[in-house]
Amino acid sequence: MAPVSAKPAPTKAAAPATAKPAPAKAAGADAKPFIRFHHSQELRTRTLEVLDAIESADKPGAHSGRLTELVLELTDAGMDQFFLQSLKATKANFVVQQSAAIGLSGVQKVMGTVIRNIVGRMDDRQLLSVCGSIRQFMK
Repeated sequence: MAPVSAKPAPTKAAAPATAKPAPAKAAGADAKPFIRFHHSQELRTRTLEVLDAIESADKPGAHSGRLTELVLELTDAGMDQFFLQSLKATKANFVVQQSAAIGLSGVQKVMGTVIRNIVGRMDDRQLLSVCGSIRQFMK
């Protein structure tokens, strides 16, 4: 076999170096990425009412049903914000939007059953922990 000659790689002009913009807020060493969604003022008010009721109750477990409904409503609002509203913004056709809405509705029904079972079996300490997590997400 004849030896293959290597051609020198064409030289490209280097792209000008650009500095990355500094983050608006310096992240701590233990900071983790997060994602949030916008919800209505009415849902925020109801969320704070439920959290206050549970956190100030002698028996937080007495409010597990209210917390379950709140978690389901927040989940619905998040799915709508992250998925359905984004889909509408892309101007997806009506059939695609309706298919997505129907699919999410089915998912929410299944999730609702699971969430009701899980939250319904939580003890007071666990319910308070969930409330604390929701408050952290609201910051």
